[in-house]
Amino acid sequence: MTSNRKQLHLNAFVMPNGHHEAAWRHPSTDPHRAATLKHYVDIARTAERGKLDSLFLADGVALWGNVRYNSHTLFEPLTLLSALAGATEHIGLIATASTTYNEPYHLARKFASLDHLSGGRAGWNIVTSAGEDEARNFNRDARPSHALRYERATEFVEVAKKLWDSWADDAAVIDKASGVYADTDLIHPIDHDGPHFQVRGPLNIPRPVQGHPLLVQAGSSETGKEYAARFAEAVFTAQQTFAEGKAFYDDVKGRLANYGRSREEIKILPGISPVLGRTEAEAKEREAELNALITPAYGVRQLSTMLDHDLTPYPLDGPLPDVGTFTEGAQSRFELVTGLARRENLTIRQLIERLAGGRGHRVFAGTAAQVADQLEHWFTEGAADGFNIMPPTLPSGLEDFVDLVVPELRRRGLFRTEYTATTLRGHYGLARPADRTTVTTTVKEHAA
Repeated sequence: MTSNRKQLHLNAFVMPNGHHEAAWRHPSTDPHRAATLKHYVDIARTAERGKLDSLFLADGVALWGNVRYNSHTLFEPLTLLSALAGATEHIGLIATASTTYNEPYHLARKFASLDHLSGGRAGWNIVTSAGEDEARNFNRDARPSHALRYERATEFVEVAKKLWDSWADDAAVIDKASGVYADTDLIHPIDHDGPHFQVRGPLNIPRPVQGHPLLVQAGSSETGKEYAARFAEAVFTAQQTFAEGKAFYDDVKGRLANYGRSREEIKILPGISPVLGRTEAEAKEREAELNALITPAYGVRQLSTMLDHDLTPYPLDGPLPDVGTFTEGAQSRFELVTGLARRENLTIRQLIERLAGGRGHRVFAGTAAQVADQLEHWFTEGAADGFNIMPPTLPSGLEDFVDLVVPELRRRGLFRTEYTATTLRGHYGLARPADRTTVTTTVKEHAA
């Protein structure tokens, strides 16, 4: 069916075996297959079959958690998504990459490459890398402070945008008759000289198909929200309740005018891990089945990392101890987890179980209609522009969502039946950034 109603956006957030920390132990998953390209090709094609906007790969630059008790993300995202670009035609491809442990020229070139190879489907999830273990892999004894990481990230993205714009859209002439490949008057150094980076440019690849790859951000701290308002075009966020989601949505959207942006220029996409069943009871049974596979030692390690506090000496069935009120790590997740523990008076064991399905993102067990009710409520009541779908197991959890929930959303006129655009920006209804090289050149010519 077609509809004139505003429609939501859906992104598939992919982990090797699924988002539940015990997914690798579940009978429906095959951890060996998760180390193959075919596994991800099949997942990407399932998401594309459902006409989802995009596919998203998280990343970190250290060995996460405790690999003794859980599977680990194997592949570097840009490498994997470049392979998936050739196996898909429409779905957006969003990779996570750090501004703390990369250089702008490298990443600008890599994302421009992915955008060209995919025909305009690349997106960059900008992270500042909060882990201490990550710092120790890059000649540092400790991670930079939260404030310093965001200061560097701000300059980093500005440099990347300048590099993407260092070629005008029509700089590549490719005129065989005259022998002119490129108009060098339309290719310019950026001559950036800042506190963190000195980059001459220009980039050694033409301007991306989308102008700039879609810019995504996932931090929900005060600094993170301000950063999102300045740069992000999509925000992946973790909110446990509708009230929290609504407050976050209004907060971020309300900051956009400070940067000359409209509310439509950013899409807020909370994460949700839907556990589906033919009945509510069956969905609850599936959730309990996954939770029964939790290894407490793994959960304690994960929780300790989130809170920057070693919880191994404390009893599992005791309360969460005093972990302070601040971390130099992931501040928004720290606040979410400590708030959840206080609000519901959870023991460490109960908190581990609540976080096992989505690491702080919302988990909802129910029928396809009940999941659709939740998505519709948040969407129509102004708490979300769409959702970051986090299947508890893969590939079965995504197949269930595409085959059961997506048709229900379509019946309600809330989601597309076919792709109507060819680029990731087009899927999200976002404009292509203007060619600043041509604009700058024209201004200089008029001034002369």
